[in-house]
Amino acid sequence: MKTLAEAFHHTLKDVYFAENALCKALPKMADAVSDEALAQAFRDHEAETREQVETLKKVFETIDAPAEGEKCDAMEGLLKEGEGLMAEATGKALGATMIGIAQAVEHYEIARYGTLRQWAKELGNTRAHDLLSQILDVEKATNAKLTGLAVNAARGA
Repeated sequence: MKTLAEAFHHTLKDVYFAENALCKALPKMADAVSDEALAQAFRDHEAETREQVETLKKVFETIDAPAEGEKCDAMEGLLKEGEGLMAEATGKALGATMIGIAQAVEHYEIARYGTLRQWAKELGNTRAHDLLSQILDVEKATNAKLTGLAVNAARGA
């Protein structure tokens, strides 16, 4: 990559891969936990993530590129860690660790979308900036919900 436009496209493919991988992981996370509120939060986040994939397709359109992913090592690592925790943890520890992984994913996504949004602005791509801002707002709201679940889980521990 030599230009900001190339970095934008590369990172966009990275998050597209990441969101699609997350769509596959969230149902497993929902099934793994016994707390219904947490399971529902994971199901809700899956629906939001599927909407974000559709929004990302619109962002790809703004740069006349096909919507395609490129392997995201960061997301793969986080999801692999989550799979290990699902195999190891039980009871309240399982719920707590799933919240922790989910928040790590959210923080990664918030960082990526914040960067992409700023790059879109620098590139003069107003439509991409607006779409990425929408996604970023959802990611921040999801993180806040997860924080609330973590606080409630800690109080009940």
